[in-house]
Amino acid sequence: MATSEQTEKLSIQQMIEEQRGKKAKKRIEKSIPIILFLIASISVLTTFGIVFTLIFETIEFFQRVPFLDFIFGKEWLPFSNKEPLFGILPLIAGTLKVTAIAVVVAVPFGLASAVYLSEYASDNTRRIIKPILEVLAGVPTIVYGFFALTFVTPLLQQFIPDLKIFNALSPGIVVGIMILPMIASLSEDAMTSVPNSIRDGALALGATKLEVAVKVVLPAALSGIMASIVLAVSRAIGETMIVSLAGGSTPRFDLDMTDSIQTMTAYIVQVSTGDAGFGTTIYYSIYAVGFTLFLFTLLMNWLAHAISKRFREEY
Repeated sequence: MATSEQTEKLSIQQMIEEQRGKKAKKRIEKSIPIILFLIASISVLTTFGIVFTLIFETIEFFQRVPFLDFIFGKEWLPFSNKEPLFGILPLIAGTLKVTAIAVVVAVPFGLASAVYLSEYASDNTRRIIKPILEVLAGVPTIVYGFFALTFVTPLLQQFIPDLKIFNALSPGIVVGIMILPMIASLSEDAMTSVPNSIRDGALALGATKLEVAVKVVLPAALSGIMASIVLAVSRAIGETMIVSLAGGSTPRFDLDMTDSIQTMTAYIVQVSTGDAGFGTTIYYSIYAVGFTLFLFTLLMNWLAHAISKRFREEY
């Protein structure tokens, strides 16, 4: 009898412990959405904080410098001893020069790499080449900057004698090398997602492997490919260290690729290192330039989303 009573007591205790365990699990399950919501809210609030800071400081800048002079001005001389000039066009021109060269370098090589990995490479080859290609994305940008300054520029000077030490061509090429893995990897993923039945159908109709890749797979994966290119361009526009080290600090509103330039990010780096005092017009100018850069990257991200949505294929 004593044994049966002890057994009954143990079973009751186990039931109580199980109930307590269930209640604890329910409390944890209820708390998880709250925790995740708080984490998501922190990200959103941080974004709003950054945007509001840029807007408020930019408004302060435009109280000192006319908006039209900033937007349409063709001279950027903030450190002039006479009358400082804050025309953003030379900085935009420098940024677009580097970006254009980077696109010319990255898009053909990136798409060619994606086509090879998706259509021609075996599984074993893909497992080896793709991680090696993506290692380029992990190289610090300051290393790319020194590579552009000490290797690419001297190499280009052998073919272009008039090329200056600081120029747009060298950092543009290296930025293209930097964004190449992004285009190759994302484009390869988009091409791999195209069903094999489409390839088999094209091959059955007599198309060659190259024709299948170029005329069937590429159009079918156009959404992902275009999105990868636009995101890579956005990355190139916001690049800092490469253009700061190899591009120079001379704002120019022209199309010359062989002379010193200055991009928007390079100017922000220059002022942030202590060349301007707090509260000065030059200090507030970095927020105006930063807000302009923010609008560029926002436009590129919106464009990537619109292109992806417009050309998306569902199978």
